[in-house]
This record gives sequence, C-alpha cells and structure tokens, in this order.
Amino acid sequence: MDPEAFLDVANQVIKLKMFPFFDIAHSLLAALAVREDLGANAQAFSRKHPLACWLSTMLVIFAGGMVANGLLGEPILAPLKNTGQLLVGTAVWYVVFYTPFDIGYKVAKFLPVKIVASAMKEIYRAKKVYDGVGHAAKLYPNAWIIMIIIGTLKGNGAGFTKLIERLIRGAWTPTAMEFMQPSFYTKASLLASIIFVLDKKTDWISAPHALVYFGIVIFLVYFKLSSILLGIHDPFLPLENLCCAIFFGGIWDSLAKILGRGQAKDGDSKDVKKNN
Repeated sequence: MDPEAFLDVANQVIKLKMFPFFDIAHSLLAALAVREDLGANAQAFSRKHPLACWLSTMLVIFAGGMVANGLLGEPILAPLKNTGQLLVGTAVWYVVFYTPFDIGYKVAKFLPVKIVASAMKEIYRAKKVYDGVGHAAKLYPNAWIIMIIIGTLKGNGAGFTKLIERLIRGAWTPTAMEFMQPSFYTKASLLASIIFVLDKKTDWISAPHALVYFGIVIFLVYFKLSSILLGIHDPFLPLENLCCAIFFGGIWDSLAKILGRGQAKDGDSKDVKKNN
C-alpha cells in the first residue's frame, strides 16, 4: 500500500466515532462474557435474578471507566451519565438473555457475528486505552506510571472487577484476581499504554501518531481474531517464561535443585561405602 494512503487510513481509524456501533459490539461481548461465566445455569439465573444479572452486566460494560475514576478521585458512577450508552448496554443485555427461543444469544454466538464484534471491540479497546492515557496525562503530566495504570484499566477494567461482578451474582471467587493471573487483554492494554505514553511524552517513537495508534489497533485485532480462529490465546507466554527464568529466579532455582540432587547422591554413595 502507498505510504500516504496507509497514513490516510490511519487518520480515518483514529477519528472513528465509537457510538453507537462500537458500543454495541462492546456491550454484546460483555453480555456474552457474563452469560458464559454463569454457565449452564445462565437462563435460570437471569429469570430468577434479573436485577443482579443486569447490574453485573453493566459493571462489565462500564468497568474501565468506573475503576479509573475511582483511582483518579473522580465520581465512580460518572460513566453511567451517558444515557445513550446505558440504553445501548441495557438493550444488548436484554437481547442476549431474554429474546424468545434464545435467538439473540444464538445470533451473537454465530461465528461471523462474533468475529465482526470482536474486531470492533478491539478498536474500541484501543480507543479506551488512548483516552485513558490522555486523561491521566492532563491530571498528572509527569507521572508515567499513572498514565500506564489508567490506560491499562480503561482497556480491560472488567478483568479487575471480576471478583465484584461475580459477588453481585452471589458467587464468591477470591482467587479470580487479575493481578495473579493477568489475561492477554490486560497485558495487551499494558503494552499499548506504554507505547502511547512513549509516543506522547518522548521522542523515542518517530512515526506519526496516527500510525502508532493504527499499529496498536492492528495488533489487538490480529491477536483477538487469532484466538478465535487459531486458538492462540496468549502470545506473551513464551516471553514471560523466558523473563521469569532469567530475571525472577527460575534459572537459580533449577540450578539449586540440580546441585541438591547431586549432593544427595554423593551423600548416599558415602553412606553405602561406610556400610560396606
């Protein structure tokens, strides 16, 4: 592709309006995540506890803004002030849980629909990360770590509220902590936040801002579709395993085990000689 044409595409992507279509895709996947987390009991639970079902779904949809606002000292419920987004989320929730013959859920699970919605969701995620970094930069211009944290939370806030979201539905799962087992979406949002901060605050990235943003979008969409079509769920794992082995004691622990076995064998052979 011609570089100028590619830059034009990047500029168009960065100017995309999220409402209503991208909000619909985001809300659809959030409602699907809640329903699948409920498992086989989802339909019965939604009939018996519609308020808890709705609250947990709204928390997943608006989690990023709520958590980020709480950390920045802003009203936690401020994301709900957009009535249009709230109505879209509620309508999608209703379609996924309550349409006759469960047709809404079946259509949402139809692979072509899920692929399109997932690609749109990743564009939406990139926008949220970018907005989070920009908002934090206005409040704390020199605090890179705050920008990175807020960008990450904006990108995958639902991962960090899973414990509360399940608690609303009456399920207590204290081990469901994103800090202990971060998902690919948290890692990708973290990486995107770091890149956006470097692009905004340093001269280390010489590419036009629109191309940096478009590159993040392509990265997120590519690996999301790879997870759906190819089963590649976390491309960061090999790098993580290598870093843990080199920098976080993996090599030394293995070496200690090998040496310990060697010493144990030497001790056993000496005991055998003494007995003879």
